[in-house]
Amino acid sequence: MISFEGRTAVITGAGGGIGGATARRFFDAGANLVLTDVAEEGVAALATELDASGARVATTVQDARRPDDADAVAALAKERFGKVDTLVTGAGFFPQVSVPEMTDDQWHEVIGINLDGVLFTARAMIPLMPAGSSMVHIASLAGHRGTAEHAHYGAAKAGVLGLSRSLAHELAPSNIRVNAVSPGIIDTPMVNDLMRQRGDFILAATPLARLGTPDEVACAIAFLASDLASFITAETLHVNGGYYVGS
Repeated sequence: MISFEGRTAVITGAGGGIGGATARRFFDAGANLVLTDVAEEGVAALATELDASGARVATTVQDARRPDDADAVAALAKERFGKVDTLVTGAGFFPQVSVPEMTDDQWHEVIGINLDGVLFTARAMIPLMPAGSSMVHIASLAGHRGTAEHAHYGAAKAGVLGLSRSLAHELAPSNIRVNAVSPGIIDTPMVNDLMRQRGDFILAATPLARLGTPDEVACAIAFLASDLASFITAETLHVNGGYYVGS
């Protein structure tokens, strides 16, 4: 049984499917939460669902591309709970466009949300993280295999994998672990267009022959953040039903 009693988790992108499922799992395990998202309504509704009193859940708007927003999240976490034991970076953006049609602005937007935001938020949280704390960064199967018409997303997620390993090296002397999860195709609104276009192929190439659920990813994140994974760092856990090795 995983317990996060007395611990505080910062979860970015908490208004999304995986971020929301992660927030629920951490809250149920006893954690205090700082939840952020670029859309205020979704994260506020989740906070009310989890803890209407607000005693254990704080929320704020965060544009992952803005380092000042990351600093504000850190200030909120320090004010409300005094420390950050776990950081989960779940803010993500998955638009479809081919490289010849991709504009510079589209490239920078996706890199900014999916990669820059991980750096900005991690950097802001490090001073608040005691020995024994951890980061879990949400990468993607796209960062390993690439994906057509999502080159900017795949490049960003490959960067998250490299950043996670570098952070693991830098933070190990402080006994802060850094890992990543690489979801495959998870049943969230973000993949609706992809499934309409290529769903049959994707399911045929997935040995478990189905989509994953947000909670299945949240379980992997909770494991990596918990004491059960106390000797695991610089690792990436695949949560994709075998799609990583599928045909």
